[in-house]
Amino acid sequence: MDLLKLNTHHTHFTQSQSQSQSISPNHYYASKRHRFSLKHNVVSAAAKSITTIVEEPKPVYSAVKTFAPATVANLGVGFDFLGCAVDGLGDFVTLNIDPDVRPGYLSISDITGSTRKLTTNPLNNCAGIAAISVMKMLSIKSVGLSLALHKGLPLGSGLGSSAASAAAAAVAVNEIFGGKLSAAELVLAGLESEKKVSGYHADNVAPAIMGGFVLIRGYEPLDLIHLKFPLGKELFFVLVIPEFEAPTKKMRAALAKEVSMGDHVWNCSQAGALVAAVLQGDLRGMGSALSSDKIVEPKRAPLIPGMENVKKAALEAGAFGCTISGAGPTVVAVTDDEEKGRLIGDCMVRSFMEFGNLKAAAVVQQLDRVGARLISTTPL
Repeated sequence: MDLLKLNTHHTHFTQSQSQSQSISPNHYYASKRHRFSLKHNVVSAAAKSITTIVEEPKPVYSAVKTFAPATVANLGVGFDFLGCAVDGLGDFVTLNIDPDVRPGYLSISDITGSTRKLTTNPLNNCAGIAAISVMKMLSIKSVGLSLALHKGLPLGSGLGSSAASAAAAAVAVNEIFGGKLSAAELVLAGLESEKKVSGYHADNVAPAIMGGFVLIRGYEPLDLIHLKFPLGKELFFVLVIPEFEAPTKKMRAALAKEVSMGDHVWNCSQAGALVAAVLQGDLRGMGSALSSDKIVEPKRAPLIPGMENVKKAALEAGAFGCTISGAGPTVVAVTDDEEKGRLIGDCMVRSFMEFGNLKAAAVVQQLDRVGARLISTTPL
């Protein structure tokens, strides 16, 4: 299992000198301006109008390195509209001003880590699509860029692997030109990438960029609500990743086209309870709500060998709640203690082997409150 933990002081890239295809940002859409308002412990960002920066900004660094965290989407009852960021796991991007790349174009020079199936064609790579989108927003025409991606997250894991690549790339382009765009604008760039992979939904890419818990209220216009989990409250995610791939498109295809009124009302009430629990820092309430999905999890659980028994093992070991992370196959449990989380993880790993005949790895991580960020720069 190829999982990379973030250590901003001891992270290294190997960047290939080989040239790959360069792509202009002119194929991509402009962004939308946003407003931010702070009300109690909720931050709202609503898109208002489509625009690009008229005057091209000059680069402020010759190179930057960024990190974007793993994410847990859906959180059980929040299908396609709730997600959160997880500390310590994620993807890295190194971006350079490159005189060998045609001005206004992007080249992907190297991909390391979990590289299976990944292309260096920027038009078909999550990081490339997001980077080009930001270049378009900033009207970049006078310099060329080369990007190196290090995948710290396994593909098809349910941990927002594609979103982490997109978020790290979007932030890298924005930062190398002085950070002109807002977080919500960067989410729009990430959405262009997500649309290519799994559909136009922001429950991974929004928390990957913004950190913490994010509720997606709508897309026309994009309306994001940043839910503030209280400082001082302990929250640990037990992430158990089996050696099994669950492609998002396949897992979405398994979902019912229609649901009963009773299940709809139940899930709505539990989603409301989940949001309230996040804002109050109520882990027991959060765990109860995220464990109670009657619409999505019942359709996806049978596709992940041993899932139902793994969830049972987590709850019996003392987890407050347990569900599928995103489309799976990663299973996530929540607790308030790191050591307890390790014991819960051990029980879940054993259950995957016993009931699903799957090897699995467990990690215990906290909430990432920061989101995608700059971790190093090289001056001009």
